[in-house]
Amino acid sequence: MLKLNSPMKLPDLYPIKFYPLLKEKVWGGKQLALQYDKKSDGNIGESWEISGVAESVSIVSNGIFEGRPLTELIEMYSDELLGKSVTQKYGNEFPLLFKFIDAREDLSVQLHPNDQVARERHNSFGKTEMWYILHAEENAKLILGFNREMDAKTYQTYLSENKITEILHAEKVEKGDAFFIAPGTVHAIGAGVMLAEIQQTSDITYRIYDWDRPGIDGAMRELHNEEALDVIDYNATNAKLNFSEMENQSVEVCTSAYFTTNSLKLTNGIERDISKIDSFIVYMCIDGRAIISVKDHSEELKKGETLLIPACESMLSIETKGTTLLEVYVPSAL
Repeated sequence: MLKLNSPMKLPDLYPIKFYPLLKEKVWGGKQLALQYDKKSDGNIGESWEISGVAESVSIVSNGIFEGRPLTELIEMYSDELLGKSVTQKYGNEFPLLFKFIDAREDLSVQLHPNDQVARERHNSFGKTEMWYILHAEENAKLILGFNREMDAKTYQTYLSENKITEILHAEKVEKGDAFFIAPGTVHAIGAGVMLAEIQQTSDITYRIYDWDRPGIDGAMRELHNEEALDVIDYNATNAKLNFSEMENQSVEVCTSAYFTTNSLKLTNGIERDISKIDSFIVYMCIDGRAIISVKDHSEELKKGETLLIPACESMLSIETKGTTLLEVYVPSAL
């Protein structure tokens, strides 16, 4: 086994896969197993595809690093793996978390703190996130903000009277829609929705309403109404992202200070010059299959799988007869 302090030259990096971390949830279902091959006997709500969250660190599933945690690879390779601008901003912390989510029932109504609040209260990153809708049953909805002008006093009145659902904005969704969820945005994924989630590395959630529903253990889940009061964004929310997917082209879906997400809807193979992206790149396969190659390393990527391309790579090729990929990286801050 390779030792961290070994004087020998480290092996070359390659496209890395990880074992998914499956999270059973009271609102989860069977679709991640049926449609994305995430095998489990429970009701899986989330498949954490790549994670640096403490206690839920991803483990490599392919190649010579199989069995090693992501955090160890970062210690070994740092800039080569993450990118120089990424390590200058985040050190050796992996800054993003990638998930597939299946909501058989409505998720709790919740929001997330920004970087400043999360750092002060939880010694954590904040949680900015985006969603790409993979499947939506007829009339499936998301909760995004409020359905009227809102302020803290009015909100607290509805909350105290247990009428919060009367002031929430519900938005119908379809496959291929995408949304940017800024910190402070009151939101919930509705029943019948499957999505890919890209977010900051954070597991901080302020739950404000949970449909009077017990958790998996039969106990009511904790609410965080006091913590949420000075974090909620009471302004109008326009979370939906406007973009048009085009075949065999990279289309920008979302960009923020934390991540850029592109959609690649491919009917044939392409070459990608990634030399100007000073970041790791993650590909989430949401349909079809492809073979992604860098130098002499190739990995097949099937629907429901996720692949990390190290930042040291400058070119890659994608071979396919039909696939849709989400391409995600950290925009350079330098």
